[in-house]
Amino acid sequence: MTAWWQSGTIYQVYPRSFQDSDGDGIGDLRGIEARLDHLVALGVDAVWISPIFPSPMRDFGYDVADYCDVDPRFGTLADFDALLAAAHARGLKLLLDFVPNHSSTDHPWFRESRASRDNPKRDWYIWRDPAADGGPPNNWISDFGGSAWEYDATTGQYYYHAFLKEQADLNWRNPDPRAAMMDVLRFWFDRGVDGFRIDVLWHMVKHEGFPDNPANPAYRPDMGGMHAVLQLHSTDQPEVHAIAAEMRAIADSYPGDRVLIGEIYLPIERLMHYYGLVAPEVHLPFNFQLIDAPWHARDLARMIADYEAALPPGGWPNWVLGNHDRPRIATRVGAAQARVAAVLLLTLRGTPTLYYGDEIGLTDVAIPADRVQDPRELREPGLGLGRDPVRTPMPWNASAHAGFSTAEPWLPLNPDWPTRNVAAHNAMLTLHHDLLALRRKHAALAIGEFRLIEAEGDVLAYERTHGDERIVIALNMGATEQTVPLPPGETLLTTLPASHSSREEQRPTGTDRAPYTLAPNEAVILRVTR
Repeated sequence: MTAWWQSGTIYQVYPRSFQDSDGDGIGDLRGIEARLDHLVALGVDAVWISPIFPSPMRDFGYDVADYCDVDPRFGTLADFDALLAAAHARGLKLLLDFVPNHSSTDHPWFRESRASRDNPKRDWYIWRDPAADGGPPNNWISDFGGSAWEYDATTGQYYYHAFLKEQADLNWRNPDPRAAMMDVLRFWFDRGVDGFRIDVLWHMVKHEGFPDNPANPAYRPDMGGMHAVLQLHSTDQPEVHAIAAEMRAIADSYPGDRVLIGEIYLPIERLMHYYGLVAPEVHLPFNFQLIDAPWHARDLARMIADYEAALPPGGWPNWVLGNHDRPRIATRVGAAQARVAAVLLLTLRGTPTLYYGDEIGLTDVAIPADRVQDPRELREPGLGLGRDPVRTPMPWNASAHAGFSTAEPWLPLNPDWPTRNVAAHNAMLTLHHDLLALRRKHAALAIGEFRLIEAEGDVLAYERTHGDERIVIALNMGATEQTVPLPPGETLLTTLPASHSSREEQRPTGTDRAPYTLAPNEAVILRVTR
């Protein structure tokens, strides 16, 4: 039987930027609830909300100070319960972000841990003596640049932080914090959430001996300090799999196909381990390849084929074009190819995740220096690593502040918001609506088998089949006209502007495979008729 998360589409909401309901310029839970009908009309199946827990917001919610409550900026637990009920009433699933690798240094657990070396919670975090020279215990580097170790003068030891010094890593080798965090999962599952996206899952366990990481021979300063060493000993340790399996067992103990999605930036052969080496682990280890892939048909064809071949038995694929950390697809490939990319995302085999705003073609927004919020940009300015440009407020209409808030938003709006907004219902929004409607109507697109079709040049082509239904997708990833041999078919969708003439005359006819001419930047979906 197919689980909802296999046939469904997930939509990521960055809560600070989706909808403000109380006029403080920051999005909140009541705002998300007020916009659920947009998601229903769009045709998605689940909403994943980035962290909403109490936090000092040094990393905008990924520094959690209480795992079992809601930050007042976003509302209350009652507001969350109302949002969850409203989502379920509309047939939408709701997923939360779980941040188990680290907590805020404001969390009561860390405050106790820091109080003294003999505090009962000292070993809930990772503390080590200084090196012989008095410096950090090893050469590990924070993902936000600089040493990953922070000295605490009161107790004379360093604590480890993979990100900001205000985000102390938990010691997952200690069974006590491990049990406490498993109880966090149960707390939210008991409230009715349908699953979690697990933040930096591959970071959670460190090498027991804390040896130096090897230097990165390919390092360049413009890559950011985190890439100066290879994270051989600070990430992806064997013991993490037992933890993921325990999380999965908890999820599977609840009814309703609860889902776990793991954030894991690893090469494909290592990513596949997170489906489960011994016992089942996460249902969907996030596949980020489309975010970094060269945007060329032949490269993408090889990547897709290799990914499909690497999946373990029973492993369900998934695809992502963008998220709250990476440049938007319309910025990476341009407006015309962003339409082609939308067809790719929503017709490949596997669960797609759509990032808010991509459905109207938002691009990265230039952030003036005096409005930069992201600590990554503030720590390593000028390298283009800042994430503010992809976290800007959702433009809903052409009214003041784009209908996002009655006050100045916390980040600037996209400059073209008076015309690029949800109410304007541009061609990109129509395309997403139509694609999601096709996924719901045709099982071949939602859960069907996948096979690449031989093509050359700028064309990527493949077919999806389920039962007697056969659907062919052909994408022109270039700016020149391309020809590809395709079977006879009925055109279900084309990304050509509505002003173009019908493609009726260009459908293959008469033979099993005939030339089909794709316009520049055109994607087409055909239902094979013979």
